[in-house]
Amino acid sequence: MIIRNEYLNKMIDAKDTEFIKVITGLRRSGKSTLLLMFKDYLLKQGIKEDRIVYLNFESAKYDDIKDYKDLYTFIESKIKKQKVYLLLDEIQNVDKWEKAINSFKVDFDVDIYLTGSNAYLLSSELATMLSGRYIEIKMYPLSFKEYLEFNNYNKDDIENKFNEYLKYGGLPAITLIKDNNELVLSYLNDIYNTIVKKDIIDRNKIKDPALLENIIKYLVSNIGSSISSTKISDYLNSNKIVEKSNHQTIDNYLNMLEKSFIMYKADRTDIKSKSILKTLGKYYIADMGIRNIILGFRNIDEGHLLENVVYLELLRRGYKVNIGKTTSYEINFVAENPNDIKYYQVTKSMVSDEVRDRELRSLESIDDNYEKTILTMDKSINNDYNGIKVRNIIDWLLDE
Repeated sequence: MIIRNEYLNKMIDAKDTEFIKVITGLRRSGKSTLLLMFKDYLLKQGIKEDRIVYLNFESAKYDDIKDYKDLYTFIESKIKKQKVYLLLDEIQNVDKWEKAINSFKVDFDVDIYLTGSNAYLLSSELATMLSGRYIEIKMYPLSFKEYLEFNNYNKDDIENKFNEYLKYGGLPAITLIKDNNELVLSYLNDIYNTIVKKDIIDRNKIKDPALLENIIKYLVSNIGSSISSTKISDYLNSNKIVEKSNHQTIDNYLNMLEKSFIMYKADRTDIKSKSILKTLGKYYIADMGIRNIILGFRNIDEGHLLENVVYLELLRRGYKVNIGKTTSYEINFVAENPNDIKYYQVTKSMVSDEVRDRELRSLESIDDNYEKTILTMDKSINNDYNGIKVRNIIDWLLDE
């Protein structure tokens, strides 16, 4: 296992605190492996095996643990007098699991780590029961920097690796099979179908899977474009893809896609007033490989993929990311954390005077002194236009 230190260090920092550690993210993004890495860390720290309880509820080995009572009974039998570390993988497969977790905190000396593949994990009773007594660790597919580390790259090959990353995405297993195109296609297709079926259709008892599939195709075909349920409905109806689509149903499906972590929504925000605008947000997909398996590997719009890559990288770096709106212009990304705000424009190239002027005008329309950056694939670039930085995307992705 290659250590993903960024996430492992977050778990180590939170170890032995009163908080329940909840690791969320897309299926196959590495949550199970992270738990195993953390288990290895605990063992190396001298914690004995009988004080660590690791259960993966995707395994048939634990099929008999169907609800919170079964879980409580099983864990109770494993707990001794000393502190026990509970590592519970894909916990959402256990009915009313949150009742057991709450009881463990009350009844035993335990340090608890959970993973789940959908956001219902934190919209369940757990959030109410614990009211702030948990830490969410959001896990994403590999960043480009991690992708390179997993592939033992050399600097001469970095552009080919980036094109490979745009094509196949960053699910960790891809790095092991990327030289077998047929296997990659099969793997990505299986992951996509599992997410759609298990995390969305089955969980939400969806009655119209065809509508869901068409909404997904619309979203991934329009990455970087403003989206609303009305726009989707008008498109589906006018092209006679469905007999009739309902705005409320589409809104519900969009919410389900977000909760499965396959799609992320960036809201529009008025930069001057700092208020969130209710309409016309944008959607980005969690992984480029999944995007390409949906639309086909020949249908790759590099400009929109670059925007998607930058969006995910900003999330990884801990920013809340919105679309910015000034009086006359739109800003690709407004990235905020408690200490800072940064503005980003993303464009494949700034060689054209027209494109360069357009991107600069958007950032120049912002009346504050926070950092403003244009990210581009150009290599020979002027690093500064009146305080606006211009960076090569690959160089930016490899920053610490």
